[in-house]
Amino acid sequence: MSDPTNPNPAPDADLASFRLEKLKKIEALGIDPWGGRFDGHVAIEKIRELKAGSFDEPDLPVVRAAGRIVGRRGMGKVHFLELWDQTGKIQVMLGQKQIGDLGWQLANLLDRGDLIGVEGQFGRTKTGELTIRANGDKSLTILSKSLEPHPTNYYGMSDMEYRLRHRYLDLVYTPETLQRAKQRILILRTIRDYLNNIGFNEVETPTLHSIAGGAAARPFTTHHNALDIPLFLRIALELHLKRLLVGGIEKVYEIGRVFRNEGISHKHNPEFTMMELYEAYSDYRGMMDLTEGIIVACVDAIGGGRVRPWGDKQVDFTPPWKRASYSELFSEHVGCSLEDPVAVLEAARKNKLEIGNKEHDVLVQELFEKCVEDALVGPVFVYDYPAALCPLTKRKFGNPKLAERFELYVHGMELANAYTELNDPITQEETFKKQLVGMSEEDSMAKMDDDFVRALRHGMPPAGGLGIGIDRLVMLLTNTPSIRDIILFPLLRPEV
Repeated sequence: MSDPTNPNPAPDADLASFRLEKLKKIEALGIDPWGGRFDGHVAIEKIRELKAGSFDEPDLPVVRAAGRIVGRRGMGKVHFLELWDQTGKIQVMLGQKQIGDLGWQLANLLDRGDLIGVEGQFGRTKTGELTIRANGDKSLTILSKSLEPHPTNYYGMSDMEYRLRHRYLDLVYTPETLQRAKQRILILRTIRDYLNNIGFNEVETPTLHSIAGGAAARPFTTHHNALDIPLFLRIALELHLKRLLVGGIEKVYEIGRVFRNEGISHKHNPEFTMMELYEAYSDYRGMMDLTEGIIVACVDAIGGGRVRPWGDKQVDFTPPWKRASYSELFSEHVGCSLEDPVAVLEAARKNKLEIGNKEHDVLVQELFEKCVEDALVGPVFVYDYPAALCPLTKRKFGNPKLAERFELYVHGMELANAYTELNDPITQEETFKKQLVGMSEEDSMAKMDDDFVRALRHGMPPAGGLGIGIDRLVMLLTNTPSIRDIILFPLLRPEV
């Protein structure tokens, strides 16, 4: 099997059949090709920070490193390897005289992709290259033999499909992929630290639901054999977290996977990561302050300043962020009042929307999506949505046509969604019933979550709730236009 990224591989290094022969030869030397415990090794990044003198100098530091061979070249009785770990790379020099006969035989059986441990002096070659020079009969240890060929182009693999299907290689040979993965880890850690430090409690709620609720989305269905009942992969975290508010956990959050049986695009993956939180005795304006604090903390954590690139544009995350009502933005960009049904209908025709028998509020939202969203440079909090679009949201006191909700937009992309939560069980039950009108019994959404309504009837405190799409947040902060590049293992069609 040849390397698809290298049409002319060296037969003794890049064909799986030759690697298998080398495996057998290593075993014949009495060496375990799959290695074992290797204590005392130091990250390559830390080794490179040490003072390095010429190899002609005495008393050079002795170091131990472990990593993957990503490059190699032979020069007579010396091999030069490029050793990589997640912190960086460094040159390793294997001399026949320094590592002994057994070590030299092993060195000649190594390939790109093999994992090794090495111990030796750390210094600089005559050309100034930082190098570990193996020294001693036991200075070279094989930790795992790679039986498949590795890409030859160290600076990246050109075929995106190949990279996605071989993410484990993409992380090694495409530095940007590893950097994004680390930044995602840091962003998640920052969110947790920020929330934990202000008294929030992280919880885990069920992934399998008997009722698909908390959002308007098509669920993935499955079946529990022992109970003989249909179940759904969760489409939201919301309803179980609110139950915990009823139970007295006044600041609660979860970061977890949700699943929606819908399309795939550069912004959508069928399974994605959400952060949802709820805070008793707060509201949607409190959630604006909290959202701003969380995201600015993430921006500061990954470094690079608060003015960051997004494609050929820029985003200034310096607080405070703009706040604008839904109605004023609608009037500005659509050119009419959202409360004028005749003008809205005319605007819908002008913008070539399908009208049919659509309700007024549906046309309003479609016009907002077409005419307003792309114009929102942001970060901007869009607040006070039409109540008909927000069945789980508390109505504005004195103006029930408006819901206390905001969405955060940056360059037309929705990044966060928040409510003043509806804690009135009577209104909640009425809105659930309205949602169910016209739905067939086969539709999983055509069921009311009676237990959730019962929980509300026991008394839920007034609260603010917030949801942030983690994948989109990472996309934005790392200037990555496709969601596939910031999810380590995005959904792909099976290989044929």
